[in-house]
Amino acid sequence: MPPLPPGPPPSPPPGPPDVWRAAAVAVLNLSGLGLGYALLRRRLATAACWVVTGLFLLFALPADADGVPGAALAGYAVLLLAAAVHGGLTGLRTPLVRPGSAPLALLLGVLLLAVPAGGALWYQDAHDEAVEQQLLGRLERADDLVAASGRQPFGTARADYRTALDVYRDIAADHPGSRAAHKVPDSLRTYYTTVAAPYGHQEYCDAVEPLKYLRTVPDTMPEGRLGSLAHWPDGRLATALYECGAQRIAADEADWVTRFGDLLDTFPRSAPAARVVPAVDSAVKTAEKAVDGDEPCAAVERLHTLNTRIGDLSRSAGDTDGGLAKAAGRAGRSGDSGAYACGVDQYRDGDFAAAQKTMERFAADHEHDRNRARAQKTAIAAEVAQTLPAAGRKLPTTASGGSISITVKNDSPDDITVLYTGPVTGSFTLKGCGGCRSYSFADTLAARFKPCNDSGRDYPRRTISLPAGTTYFVHKPHGDRAATPASDTAKLRPGYIYTECAYSTRTLGSSAN
Repeated sequence: MPPLPPGPPPSPPPGPPDVWRAAAVAVLNLSGLGLGYALLRRRLATAACWVVTGLFLLFALPADADGVPGAALAGYAVLLLAAAVHGGLTGLRTPLVRPGSAPLALLLGVLLLAVPAGGALWYQDAHDEAVEQQLLGRLERADDLVAASGRQPFGTARADYRTALDVYRDIAADHPGSRAAHKVPDSLRTYYTTVAAPYGHQEYCDAVEPLKYLRTVPDTMPEGRLGSLAHWPDGRLATALYECGAQRIAADEADWVTRFGDLLDTFPRSAPAARVVPAVDSAVKTAEKAVDGDEPCAAVERLHTLNTRIGDLSRSAGDTDGGLAKAAGRAGRSGDSGAYACGVDQYRDGDFAAAQKTMERFAADHEHDRNRARAQKTAIAAEVAQTLPAAGRKLPTTASGGSISITVKNDSPDDITVLYTGPVTGSFTLKGCGGCRSYSFADTLAARFKPCNDSGRDYPRRTISLPAGTTYFVHKPHGDRAATPASDTAKLRPGYIYTECAYSTRTLGSSAN
C-alpha cells in the first residue's frame, strides 16, 4: 500500500482563558463583518457573517420611505449578538492570528463599530429623504387632483376634493416638520379658491354648495393649520346666498325661500341678511306694477305665491322686526285686489268661464271695493257669453234702465234665472209656474205650439226696462243641472213692447215676441 498523505496540521492547543481576547473577538463580530472569527481562523463562521450582512444590505437598500421592517432588523440584531457571544466564548481560549495583542484587537473592534453606526446614520438620512420625497409626491398628486377637479361641477368633483383634503390633513398632522407640511398652507389656499371658483365667476347659486362644503374643512384639519382660511368662506357664502336668492325671487323660482332662509339662519347679523327684506319688498312692488301690465292674471298669481312664500320665510327665519310679515300681507292684499284686473283680462281674451269665476270670487271677497259692482256685471256677462259668444265682444258697463219694456214669463215648473247683457247687464230669478208642465219635443214641433199663451194662467213674470240695441238673454233652469241654458238675442227698438217666455222640454227653451 502506498503511504497515506499527511493530515492537516494539528490545531494549537487551547491556551489559558483571556478575557480581553474574548471581548476583542466579540466586539469585532459586532461590526457584522465577522472579523473576530477571521482573527480566530474560523473561515466558515466568517463567511456566514458576510452572507448574513450582505443579505441584510440587499434587503435594506436602497433606502425607501417604508424603511426596514422591524422583524428583519430585530432578526439581524439577534444574529449579530449571537455572533458576538459565540465569538467571545470561542476567543476566550483560542489565540489570535494577528494582531497578537488582545487590547489592540479590542481597540480595533471598537473603532470598527463606527462602520455600522455610520451606516445606520447614513441609512436614517436616506430614509428621511425618501419619506420627504414620498410626501412631496403625495402632495403634488393631491394638488393635481384639485386642479383637475376644478374643471368639473362641484357635485361630480366632491369626492376628489375630499380625497385631496385627506392627503393635506395627513401630511400636516402626521409629518408636521416635513418640507411637504410647510407647503400645505399654499396648497390649501389654492384648494379653497379652486373649490369656490363659481363664486369668483359670480355664479352665486352654483357657489352655495361649494362654500358650505368649505365651512366643514376646519372640522377635519388640525387646529391652527388653516389660519385665516378657517373663516374665509363665511362672508362669501352669505353673499352667495343673498345673490342667489335675489336671482331666484326675480325669476319666480321657489328655492329663493331656502336661500334666504339659510342666510337668515346662518348669518343673521350680516350685511347680506339686512338686504333680504328690501329684496322681498322689491319683488312685491314689481308684481304689483305688473297687475296693470299685459298679463295681470300672472301678476296676481305671483302676488299670491309671494304672500305664501314670504309668510313661510317669516315663520321659519325669525322675523324679529316684522318686515317679512308686512311684505307678505301687502302681497296678499294686492293679489286680492288685482283679481279684478285679471278678470277683465280673461274676459277680453274670451276665457269667459275663468272670467266668471274670477269676478264672482272678487265680488264676494271685496264688498266695499269700488270695482265690485262692475265685477258683478262682468260675471253675468261672462256667463251669458259662454252660451252666446257674441255677448262678450264688449266689456259690460254699470249702466241701468232704459225706455223699452221687456216682460219675461216663466212657463216652466222650475225656477229660472234670467241673465242679460248688452247696453245694460243684469239678472233676476223667476219662480216656477204652478201647474205648468215640461213640453215634449213633439209639442215644440206642432204648428200651433205657443208657450206662455194660456190666458187663464198667471205666469210668474218680471218686467225690466232696457235701452235700444242688442241684448243677449240666457235662461238658466234651477231644477235640472243637466239642462242646457236657453238663449235669445233681441234687437230692441223704440216703440215696441217685448216679451220673453221660458219653458222646458228636455232642456229649457225660449221665444220672443
